[in-house]
Amino acid sequence: MHVFVPFDASDPKTRLASLLDEPERREFATVMLDVVVERLQNSGHEVEVLATESIDSTGDVTVDNRPLTPAVNDAVATTSEPVGIVMADLPLLTSESIAKLFEATGDIVIAPGIGGGTNALVVDHDGFYVDFHNVSYGDHRQIARECGASLTTVDSFRLALDIDEPADLGEILLHGTGRVATWLRERGIEIDGSGGRMTVERTS
Repeated sequence: MHVFVPFDASDPKTRLASLLDEPERREFATVMLDVVVERLQNSGHEVEVLATESIDSTGDVTVDNRPLTPAVNDAVATTSEPVGIVMADLPLLTSESIAKLFEATGDIVIAPGIGGGTNALVVDHDGFYVDFHNVSYGDHRQIARECGASLTTVDSFRLALDIDEPADLGEILLHGTGRVATWLRERGIEIDGSGGRMTVERTS
């Protein structure tokens, strides 16, 4: 399947500024993107990165500096075949979670994020469109109902974890064993459980 991976290359992951400076945030976002692209490709999918500016990537890159919603809607409209949309900040993505997404049945398949967003979609209905504002998982369910599309929700922790806040980095360190977790550890990002709940700190 053709899969679009949107990527904000201009100023990524600003909410991680308390732990990572701007060049580090750019590098970190790129490492996560590369992992997502490679795991999708290794699962047999054709990947097209929708980037806000020119970048190097193992997937094909289309530059579109518009906001996420119109960029994705116009990209999806270019094909009559089913397409996938997978966010670039899913560092725990595995071949098993990818299979769970793409093997699910339904005109629209959604993997919601933990905070109510939409982390991945499969779209196979002409009347459906994306809207990534606010709590987009609920919005996408409503859009599917309004256009008469059948809908399946995929329940997967590894698809649900996207990286926005410093606390999210702890989940990578706790559950991840690959390149993204290694990148964090090399920069002194560690789990701190001394307060009874998992937080992260930078030790170097």
